[in-house]
Amino acid sequence: MRASFVFSEVATGLRRNITMTIAMILTTAISLGLLGGGLLIVRVIDKMQDMYYDQIEVTVNLTNDISANDPNCSQQMCSTIRASLSDNPAVESVIFENQEQAYERFKKIFEAEPELVRLARKEALPASFQVKLKDPSRADVIVDAYSGQPGVKQVNDQGVFLERFFGVLNGVRDATFAVALVQAVAALLLISNTIQMSAYTRRTEVGIMRLVGATRWYTQLPFLLEAVFAGLIGAVLAIGGLMLAKVTFLDRVLEAPIASGIVPRIEMLDIVLVSPWLLASSVVISAVTGYITLRLYVRH
Repeated sequence: MRASFVFSEVATGLRRNITMTIAMILTTAISLGLLGGGLLIVRVIDKMQDMYYDQIEVTVNLTNDISANDPNCSQQMCSTIRASLSDNPAVESVIFENQEQAYERFKKIFEAEPELVRLARKEALPASFQVKLKDPSRADVIVDAYSGQPGVKQVNDQGVFLERFFGVLNGVRDATFAVALVQAVAALLLISNTIQMSAYTRRTEVGIMRLVGATRWYTQLPFLLEAVFAGLIGAVLAIGGLMLAKVTFLDRVLEAPIASGIVPRIEMLDIVLVSPWLLASSVVISAVTGYITLRLYVRH
């Protein structure tokens, strides 16, 4: 089998069906771009879980009378609660935060919202214990044990909020994958149609080649390579699009959350690590679709 002949046939096929080839490349690029976006979201979720789950705390808010009258947690009720938490085998550390400290932390968190800070009153923020657990997944032990106890106003598990937050991110990821799947179906149909049209326009020369002894693989390989080549171009465009989106859009939109440590930065390395999956997907999808199309619709 002469490689020069095969590649010349590939180039000829791509030129003859240039509009469908471009449509196939763009559709594949969009599909793989969405797939890559979903994979990047997965990486961000993994980073955030590693970042946040090590910092999960249970907040034990104290009643208004303790918050207002015991800023040092020296009175009996407050000190009893602190001693009980410290002696709990599930607890790693306990930090007391009085109203003044809570208000200062509130101002720091919302320093970008001066109107909100101006309206907030120190008296509205309860004193609390910030409880770090040895096993963050066992927060329910502290919640059940201290909810409703004398001196305790409310027990909040930060893990519950994180679960809801990650649930939203997982929903965005699933939606991205769903749209990518729809685009992938469109790409498959375009690949199939392009191969059929390419084979139809060259049916005479393929028939002659078969008559002089060329094998089925020899005559059909150029059509298969056309699909794979177009798929690879689509994958390269998708990777380039992800890099461009990071530099021109994501870094700017997420600048504040990244700077405050709320959201981890998407690095170029993340896109590089996702890229082999996109390239492999393009080759597999194009090759399998091309092979099935040739077996079903091309009889030469």
